[in-house]
Amino acid sequence: MSEEKSAVPAWEQRFRAARVSLPDWAEDAPDRALYVSNATGTYEVYAWDRVTGTHRQVTDRPNGTTDAELSPDGAWVWWFDDHDGDEFGVWRRQPFAGRSADRDADTPDEEAVPGLAPSYSAGLALGRDGTVVVGRSTDEDGTTLHLRRPGAAEAVEIYRHAEYGGVGDLSYDGTLLAIDHTEHGDAMHSAIRIVRLSDGATATSGTTGSADTTGTTGEPADTAETAETVERVETVAELDEVTGRDEPRGVACLGFAPVDGDTRLLVAHQRTGRWEPMIWDVATGAETALPLRDEQGRELPGDVSAQWCPGAEALLVEHEYEARSELFSYTLADGRLTRLDTPRGTVGGATARPDGTVEYLWSSAAEPSAVRSTAGTVVLRAPGSVPPGSVPVEDVWVDGPGGRVHALVQRPTGAGEGPFPTVFEIHGGPTHHDSDSFAAGPAAWLDHGFAVVRVNYRGSTGYGQAWTDALHERVGLIELEDIAAVREWAVAGGLADPRRLVLTGGSWGGYLTLLGIGVQPDSWSLGVAAVPVADYHTAYADEMEALKSLDRTLFGGTPEEVPERFTASSPLSYVEQVRVPVYISAGVNDPRCPIRQIENYVERLEQLGKPHEVYRYDAGHGSLVVEERIKQLRLEIDFVRRHLDAASETGAGAGADSGAGGGGSV
Repeated sequence: MSEEKSAVPAWEQRFRAARVSLPDWAEDAPDRALYVSNATGTYEVYAWDRVTGTHRQVTDRPNGTTDAELSPDGAWVWWFDDHDGDEFGVWRRQPFAGRSADRDADTPDEEAVPGLAPSYSAGLALGRDGTVVVGRSTDEDGTTLHLRRPGAAEAVEIYRHAEYGGVGDLSYDGTLLAIDHTEHGDAMHSAIRIVRLSDGATATSGTTGSADTTGTTGEPADTAETAETVERVETVAELDEVTGRDEPRGVACLGFAPVDGDTRLLVAHQRTGRWEPMIWDVATGAETALPLRDEQGRELPGDVSAQWCPGAEALLVEHEYEARSELFSYTLADGRLTRLDTPRGTVGGATARPDGTVEYLWSSAAEPSAVRSTAGTVVLRAPGSVPPGSVPVEDVWVDGPGGRVHALVQRPTGAGEGPFPTVFEIHGGPTHHDSDSFAAGPAAWLDHGFAVVRVNYRGSTGYGQAWTDALHERVGLIELEDIAAVREWAVAGGLADPRRLVLTGGSWGGYLTLLGIGVQPDSWSLGVAAVPVADYHTAYADEMEALKSLDRTLFGGTPEEVPERFTASSPLSYVEQVRVPVYISAGVNDPRCPIRQIENYVERLEQLGKPHEVYRYDAGHGSLVVEERIKQLRLEIDFVRRHLDAASETGAGAGADSGAGGGGSV
């Protein structure tokens, strides 16, 4: 390593080091693959010919590209083209081998499905015969699905509904389509509809009810007619475990069996109070439970997902439990579950190859990620140096008001026994969870002498349906109760210095940061929020339709229907109670946590004379540019360093050793 490179701090090396995603291979051309990498300093899509060993950069945009898919024959790379991270765009495509040499470099790739206006993506399915189904979501139309047959000049609409939904999967022969939908109005628990696609006959029709076979499925029959041409579709099966039930259960499409004429669909369900897979034959209605028990006969305790192996005689099973994951193979003929040899940590994705090997993306909090194989090799590692490792996590369980709360704790090396200045880094989602995986952000705080605590509060995934579904009506306040319980443990146990506590997070974590410093003003020394919800009423008005649907489910209605709930959960409602300096970063093109509602919060901070700093950048919900990410974290670290000592001198946080801080109460 050169002297210039060795002078770069370890935390910056971790961000700058190139990394790769798990390669996705073409169904009928498995030696052609796609992955995403930041090798150029911006996350872009790459094509990999595994026969020749050739790697080629497919996309090259100022703010990066991550959404892409290969056609089953491996001939085309489809990628989603939005504007500077606003997630609103169209699908384009490029030959796997690259654009022709005589094509102008400034000419964009062709639109993959001409005639479809820009939208948020609601899924994509590419059939082996050239059939394409594109999912779109807009504020005006809700969810619409559009089908284009091989050789057709344009796509035709086959589905429309105001509630959020999307493309599930196409059957191997292209005759059946699975649609994930939330027509029942519960965005936390989706249903599945199976429709049979016609041979191409079309009819001009108004939108029709789900049982009708002459138009789009989904919208009630009394909806105003449209002038669009729609393909004839027939609903052949429905799996809805929400409508008419006191305890809703979600189901989700995991994919049709990869065999011609096979009508079996792999489905995830919550019938046992956690996610498990089953096989549903959509033609006969038969459901096959999968008794997943390990070699010792023990049932897997966590959430379980699965995917078909080539040939559909076995499944690749992923088990997530207490912030870690492991892989198994499951043979359908004898029901045998065999654990695959993966290190302790987190599998960030896995795929079963036609030759029987399994490739997976793995990392732990201490060790950077790489694409590995069950054959014992590293399949793909990004070019350049491997980033420095970091500190392993400790598992902590704390009794909270809603049950035991799992937290991941890291202590800075060489900094003594504590108490330490401590960063509570709160994950986004909220339906997500922190795991024992490599993350450059927490590692940077550790390098600067901070302990790091990450809390899988109620609403997080990976701890059963009841834990995730607990997040209702008292949105934000419930999570803060769990965070307060872990804070009390950290202070009482001598890990965290109560005068030097930083509450931080991005997206939903940024939202909880702003809400936390208002609802629990004595508990925190500083607040550092990235792309947050700050004014919930305005956020709902401006955010993308998919998130409106989620918010209606979480709050039990719209801001007009339950205004008091939105007000009680909005950081803007508590801005007068904020006592500590606040740092906010925001993307000006963000469709998830839009800029106007953040500006409302900042304006109120200014009116009240509260110390704060704001950084705005020209991207969406975060940045795909490495140097921009480094800049943002450098600004956060600088803010904390400048303000933390002053906060500790004034005693901010010192009066909250009990962790009460309002306890989430209003």
